[in-house]
Amino acid sequence: MAIDPDWAWKAYHPDAKNPWNLAKVGHLYRRAGFSASSDELDRSLADGPEKTIGNLLAGGTAQPALVQQAFERQMADIAASLDYTNEAELRAWWLLRILQTPHPLQERLTLFWHDHFATSNAKVRNLRYMFDQNQLLRRNALGSFRTMLAEISKDPAMMIWLDTSLNKKGTANENYSRELMELFCLGIGHYTEQDVREGARAFTGWEIRDNKFAFNAAQHDDGLKQYLGQRGNFGGEDIVRICLEQEAAAYFIAGKLFRLFVSETLVPSPELLKPLATRFRQSDYNLRELVETMLRSNLFFSPEVYRTQIKSPVDFAVGIVRALEGHVGAIPLADALEGLGQRLFSPPSVKGWPGGDVWINSTTLLLRHNLALNITSTQDNRFGRRTDPAELARKRGKHSDDEIVAFFVRLFLQDDIPADARASLLDYLAGAHKQKYPAYWSAQDQQDHRVRAVCHLLLTQAEFQLN
Repeated sequence: MAIDPDWAWKAYHPDAKNPWNLAKVGHLYRRAGFSASSDELDRSLADGPEKTIGNLLAGGTAQPALVQQAFERQMADIAASLDYTNEAELRAWWLLRILQTPHPLQERLTLFWHDHFATSNAKVRNLRYMFDQNQLLRRNALGSFRTMLAEISKDPAMMIWLDTSLNKKGTANENYSRELMELFCLGIGHYTEQDVREGARAFTGWEIRDNKFAFNAAQHDDGLKQYLGQRGNFGGEDIVRICLEQEAAAYFIAGKLFRLFVSETLVPSPELLKPLATRFRQSDYNLRELVETMLRSNLFFSPEVYRTQIKSPVDFAVGIVRALEGHVGAIPLADALEGLGQRLFSPPSVKGWPGGDVWINSTTLLLRHNLALNITSTQDNRFGRRTDPAELARKRGKHSDDEIVAFFVRLFLQDDIPADARASLLDYLAGAHKQKYPAYWSAQDQQDHRVRAVCHLLLTQAEFQLN
């Protein structure tokens, strides 16, 4: 399918034929965050796309800087008490951030960059380094890709993961030199094996000293190098700079973000990416501008990309909790995500998580259903008792069966559900009235159980597995 690039990247403006509606609000929050609460859906529907996207980019609606600062202080206090010999605590710390952040777009991008610069503690074996890398990714998530690439090249976790710290004159290790071009910046086909070898020579002498990057001139190969068409006595900083001078770099990063925000199944042509790549390069790799162009675009809000992504385990679980305005134990939730195939701080390879339909098989689908039940039932002690669909429905004044089903269908699927599926949910509620409950349950207990059960049934629908 050919897509007109001029149309694709122009800002979407609602009109009578293509109105700003609930489906578009939900789509925006799923892609740019993880999900929307009932209040966020209502407010954004009234605000329109321009203001809503501005709020998502800024990290909130009212005094976002002050809210973010308070949140960062809270997270810093928790981080200060972490046991950096216990990986479960670090995974839980990050998951707690994702669950409670006032700036979900920043956290969404931090997760994306963790996948892009995939670094696993399975080899690094230093949780403090992994924490520091996570902060690096967050700090630059909506900033300068040039700065992020320069910093990640000297990041101790990355230097161990791809062996830069072992790079000595005469025995240059090629791992970082290769992945810098292949996976982080240019893509296959834009470099030669000679470039890999010459780049590795430039990174010699890079080592870790006192837990931070250091340069050892005695171990650096200071001979002339021929790299991506340039010749000189290059060091590692020069290699990073020369990579970003390649036209392919802007296309490569734009293509990766296209997969995140627009579509995993639609392969963008060079012509479609060209306007994005050109502006990205002209802005000196300003990520915020690139992300904003995508989120505001006609293509982003088009039927061609609507619900075309399979939710990752983090998307699935965090989307439920944030929509229900709940709280769960982050340590058990992080453990549950590992069972679904996504262990934070331990992507499976240097290529990150495969994503797409790899997330779903008969086993993980069953585990997703069980996890949704565990989160919403309030009867699983692992996740606490504070994420309660019944309490939320009551709080919103939803009491009748019709009101309850309509509320959850709107909250989780923005009414995007077949009529027969909606009818089945109502049938379940009607039938549940006739069930036998424990004698000691009050009428309210029985009603709450029905509400939680129908919420769980909704979360097992095929539509809820899609972003």
